[in-house]
Parts: sequence; C-alpha cells; structure tokens
Amino acid sequence: MNWTKLTAGWSFRTSTPSFAEGEEFAVFVTDAEGGVRARVGDTVLTVHGAPDGVREGTKIAVRVSDFDESSHTGDVDYLRTVGESTY
Repeated sequence: MNWTKLTAGWSFRTSTPSFAEGEEFAVFVTDAEGGVRARVGDTVLTVHGAPDGVREGTKIAVRVSDFDESSHTGDVDYLRTVGESTY
C-alpha cells in the first residue's frame, strides 16, 4: 500500500487556532453571562458591541480587533447576527 498517496492532502487541525487583526468570520456564542464570549477550540474570543438578545447558541459574524498568540485569547467586534444554532 502506498501511504504517501493515501495520506496526500491530509492535515491536522489545531485546538488553538490563531487569528489576524481585521480577519472576519462567523462563530457561535458559547457564553453570554457576564460578557459575550465565543470559543473556537480552546481559543477564547471576547465579543464587544453585541446587542441585547445575543445569547448562547447565537451565530454571529465578528471582526478580530486584538489577538494574543501566546494565551490564545482575543477581542472581536460584533458585526451582525447570522442565525441560531439548531441544538
């Protein structure tokens, strides 16, 4: 069996992704008690500017304003609500 062909294009995802300032993406809110936060793997993002009504399970679009690579934490700005989770 040719393992090189079999595993071509495979890669492993990290549990602590990094983000660049200005990067935009959608996340699910994982905590809305005492501040809105979203987790992507083990990376914790604090959401600023989220309107009332954004709660756990809400899918939102955000823009990175600050990110600390060493602690895998960052600040993101709320852009808009994208939807709700189905769970």
